[in-house]
Amino acid sequence: MAEPLAYKMRPTTIDEVVGQEHLTGPNQILRLMIENKKLQSMILYGSPGIGKTSIATALAGSLDLPFRSLNAAINTKNDLKHVVDEAKIYGSLVLLLDEIHRLDKPKQDFLLPLIEKGDIILIGATTENPYIAINEAIRSRVHIFELHSLTKNNIKQILLRALQDKNKGLGCINIKYDDDVIEYLSANTFGDIRYALNILELITSTNKKDIINLTINKIKPLLLKKNSKIDKNDSEHYNLISALQKSIRGSDVNAALHYLSRLIQGGDLESICRRLLVIAYEDIGLANPQAPIRAVNAVNAAKQLGFPEARIPLSYVVIELSLSPKSNSALTSIDKALTDIKNNIIPDVPIHLRDNHFKNADETNYGKNYKYPHDYPNGYIKQKYLPDNFLNKEYYTPKDTGKYERALFEHYLNLRNL
Repeated sequence: MAEPLAYKMRPTTIDEVVGQEHLTGPNQILRLMIENKKLQSMILYGSPGIGKTSIATALAGSLDLPFRSLNAAINTKNDLKHVVDEAKIYGSLVLLLDEIHRLDKPKQDFLLPLIEKGDIILIGATTENPYIAINEAIRSRVHIFELHSLTKNNIKQILLRALQDKNKGLGCINIKYDDDVIEYLSANTFGDIRYALNILELITSTNKKDIINLTINKIKPLLLKKNSKIDKNDSEHYNLISALQKSIRGSDVNAALHYLSRLIQGGDLESICRRLLVIAYEDIGLANPQAPIRAVNAVNAAKQLGFPEARIPLSYVVIELSLSPKSNSALTSIDKALTDIKNNIIPDVPIHLRDNHFKNADETNYGKNYKYPHDYPNGYIKQKYLPDNFLNKEYYTPKDTGKYERALFEHYLNLRNL
């Protein structure tokens, strides 16, 4: 069976790698490894089709090292042992382990000492965030590098190389195309070069004419609608949720709507609603106390409506939260109090504050000398509330944002001065 075009077009040296200049460009870490002949074990992570396997083959090829490829989910421990035996013969060997986040414990335990001693050079590849999905024991023994999405120009450059290369590509076939056709294919394959090359190969391999006309009309039916459903356990989901909150916190309503749209496309209504409630209380809070209430109402409406109508109340609340005054005093205040509780011996509640609604309470002095504030002018009387070793602690730090919290701030200062 003939090798797929995407396989044949993989780079054989680092100079042939397109994109990922932050790793492969001049004076960048992977190029420096090659120049100094000091290739070390690593994990490459990023979206599908952006060059993880290509970089692995290019690194091995640049140093003329034997290269083997296994899949952590499919291949067995015996497969790993066979590769290690080969490494002993050659003296060194590069092992690409795809889907390394799915490596089970027996395989992991087998690999750890080999990586540590340098018996093999492991290059793990994954679409997951390794800081979340990969065991710490593996992470501590390798370098971790994130690959960036390929640009439209990166895709275009590789497609043109494939069309012109007579040895590995399609250069021996008489293919006619205009620039706008390559532009279209580059722009509509979601930064996935494997996907773009597969489409190109399908058109050329199923057309037996002497001259093949590559047109947009031939490409369009082969383009799949991008699968926008995002696994809520996927790292991209967490990135989008994080970007939504940070955009709202930063009062950038347009960015917030952008990330909301991407999350809506992902279809996980529950996660969107939960995060919006967190944002309402964490980032807006007392600066605009009506906003959290309206956020609760909007979230309830979204859940009752379901998609697609849920997008309307979600948009409503994102716009309001983005443009609202911000205060995180509720968050910082409770966290200060919790830190004190965690770091100190927990004291007894003062006697006068203890509950005395039980039989024979008079014998305990619980609640004795408690002053009922409503019996005093303005509903306030100064008395001790905090335990002795917590006296004079201040956890609430008011923010001068919004009329409501400004009024709370003034009242807080008045109470302190009484």
